[in-house]
Amino acid sequence: MTYQEAVDYLCVRTPMFQQIGAGAYKEGIGTTLLLDEHSGHPHRYFSTVHIAGTNGKGSTAHTLAAIFQSAGYRTGLYTSPHILDFSERIRVNGLPINPNFVTDFLEANRNFSEPLHPSFFELTTAMAFAYFRHCEVDIAIIETGLGGRLDCTNIITPELSVITNIGFDHMQFLGDTLAKIAGEKAGIIKPGIPAVIGEDCPETRPVFQAKADESSSKIVFAQDNCKIISSSNKQGALYYETIPFPHLQSELSGFCQYNNANTILHAVDELRLRGWILPERAVREGFANVCSLTGLAGRWQKLSSSPDIVCDTGHNSHGLKYVARHLAEISSRPGFGQLRIVFGMVNDKDIDVVLELMPADAVWYFTQAGVRRALPATELQARAASFGHTGKAFGTVSEAVKAAVAESSPEDFIYVGGSTFVVADLMAMQF
Repeated sequence: MTYQEAVDYLCVRTPMFQQIGAGAYKEGIGTTLLLDEHSGHPHRYFSTVHIAGTNGKGSTAHTLAAIFQSAGYRTGLYTSPHILDFSERIRVNGLPINPNFVTDFLEANRNFSEPLHPSFFELTTAMAFAYFRHCEVDIAIIETGLGGRLDCTNIITPELSVITNIGFDHMQFLGDTLAKIAGEKAGIIKPGIPAVIGEDCPETRPVFQAKADESSSKIVFAQDNCKIISSSNKQGALYYETIPFPHLQSELSGFCQYNNANTILHAVDELRLRGWILPERAVREGFANVCSLTGLAGRWQKLSSSPDIVCDTGHNSHGLKYVARHLAEISSRPGFGQLRIVFGMVNDKDIDVVLELMPADAVWYFTQAGVRRALPATELQARAASFGHTGKAFGTVSEAVKAAVAESSPEDFIYVGGSTFVVADLMAMQF
């Protein structure tokens, strides 16, 4: 089996949420427990940090991993979805999983795993934990796939649980109120293990507090003691003035990163209390170099200039409200040309809510990513028209981006997003 054959096996043989959505979802962790026992419980051989939340999981997980790497720890990182290649999901010290391990793991375990009919995420989670043990990591930063309580990553007992925020997403699985969704995410809070809550609201705070009380766990609500005083952009870089780390440079920009940064700083405090040595130098290096250290991509990422082309993986109303705010701020700058939006979504998101959030003074290029879940560009175009957003529909992201560039002047700004899969198709293009 070659590496490509292994990836094809994962994508075809096991139901993959990234491609087909609800049909790939399996409730419960029974299959995961069987796979874990078969593999010798590899997650018991290294420490972990567990991260859940509607948005911001990826930025938070990658930054914490970068901080641990900078502090000299051998660090695993498990996130999803990937953008260009499966190997992005499983990293050690920023390097993607060895392709030979992927093929060897699948070949060695297929006789046991196939009768269980595992989902894509169940099998890749087992692979990730086995790889981290194989690489003898000191700690692994583990991002949940969907929810928390019944997520297959929830077999770990971490050093710290982090819940970034709660918004309306995946409601068919997690519930139709913020309190119900918070209850699912709160499932990662373990007995006696501290938890950091990045953002809370009147509907979610009592849910988190009740779970912490039930578990006899310390809980920290990061918004109660914001460590960030202000933020500013200087020569293209974002700086935070924070209480513990004055003039903290961040490689990640975008309005959503303010809350993520505050969450991360509180997490660092709690991890230090647990005995982890995370010096100021490591925190600064992790924030300033998170993308180069961990391979993070697609978070308000600038791809080219004149015109500026920026992409972002925000894909629901909770995340895209920050994108809309950023686009409005950029459009108000002196000398700004025309805002152009290349936009596509998948069919199980809060599409109308998102469209209502987006700027009205833009030229739109509606498109669809190359996944089965993609909403047809013509359908998105029709729905957007009722919100005053008009533009052309394109069958591929490449066609839409090329049209936007061809019609742009150097002063214009092109935003590409609405879906992780739109960003993935963009990244596959050559700039």
